[in-house]
Amino acid sequence: MDYNPLAPESRANPYPGYELLRKEAPVYEMEPFGVFAVSRYREVLHILKTPEVYSSQGMRAMMTGQTGMTNAGAEGRTSALTDSDNLIASDPPIHDRLRAVVNRGFTPRRIGALEPRIREIAVECLSAVVDNGEMDLVADLSMPLPVRVIAELLGVPAERLHDFKRWSDAIITSVTGVTEQADPERAVRAREEFLDFFAEAIAERRKTPTDDLISTLIRAEQGEGTLTEGEVLAFAVLLLVAGNETTTNLLGNALLALTEHPNELSKVVERPELIEGLVEEVVRYDSPVQGLFRQTLEDTELAGVSIPKGKMVMVLLGSANRDEAWLPDASSFDVTRNPKGHIGFGFGFHFCLGASLARLEARVTLEELLRRCRNIERTSANVEWIDSLILRGPKSVPLRFEV
Repeated sequence: MDYNPLAPESRANPYPGYELLRKEAPVYEMEPFGVFAVSRYREVLHILKTPEVYSSQGMRAMMTGQTGMTNAGAEGRTSALTDSDNLIASDPPIHDRLRAVVNRGFTPRRIGALEPRIREIAVECLSAVVDNGEMDLVADLSMPLPVRVIAELLGVPAERLHDFKRWSDAIITSVTGVTEQADPERAVRAREEFLDFFAEAIAERRKTPTDDLISTLIRAEQGEGTLTEGEVLAFAVLLLVAGNETTTNLLGNALLALTEHPNELSKVVERPELIEGLVEEVVRYDSPVQGLFRQTLEDTELAGVSIPKGKMVMVLLGSANRDEAWLPDASSFDVTRNPKGHIGFGFGFHFCLGASLARLEARVTLEELLRRCRNIERTSANVEWIDSLILRGPKSVPLRFEV
């Protein structure tokens, strides 16, 4: 085998490569990186359930460029995510302490209460373009909606929304991107801008607390929890990125799948009650987060392959979700499936903090879109994907429809 996730064909469509990995080399050392790719559901789940062997410090290594697979590490671009303990790059008990604090901002009651506002934003976005009979799903709907939602949760003023998205994109490209940066200095400037913004916002919330997420973190720093100032900043940056990118990719992947499978689209249009399950099927079928990184804390063996201590392991969630040993006919897209047990949002103590928010945003947005737009079809077969080793979503989804 010669599997390389950075190859253009793998980035355009990783699934044939995943299938080959599952069949031929479910634990495969990728040269020249020395990183082990794990592709089957059984082994992926084992890794996620065994942090005492497979440490989340692997995420920190990825974000600082130690894998040699991304743009990360140059000129300190990732320090806001790596200088302090970070939720996605820590193990228990540190992870448990951090999670206990940030969970306060993502209680079921608080997320559920957001539905009217999310629907209002979805209607506003659609009303601006629906009479045209066409739109770019990403630019007009799936990008602005989650950006506005997470910005409001963080207390970011409306006039900074453009900056907010620009900063988020800069983080993703500089930390997880795999192509050469056209302008690395621009990424550095964007990083400095968002760090300055959040530092000022944190200072302001210390003086005048509100009910936003930054104030929740500040209260923890000031005695209701055990956060340091650096951890507060790291949380804010993580929420900035994860709070909008996952939903944008989820919605983009959903419309790609639906327009590629018109019979499935017709089922959802005729039976809107399928939308909740559709969201789960999209996360399984074309996972917005394709992979995670772990680092071995001891010599171990997985599926008959020896992995030495200190090695990086790329956990292929997108492949595991298509493993037919776990789910029959997993390569097909079925809106009636409502798959149970998929790991598109992770598993266990690292289960995605914002999964309930992403699900709510995606469900409400799809409800409004499919209610207002009929006979939806794509106007271009070409898809340009975002530049990321671990995230998957289209940069643009041009649609034509009837109203």
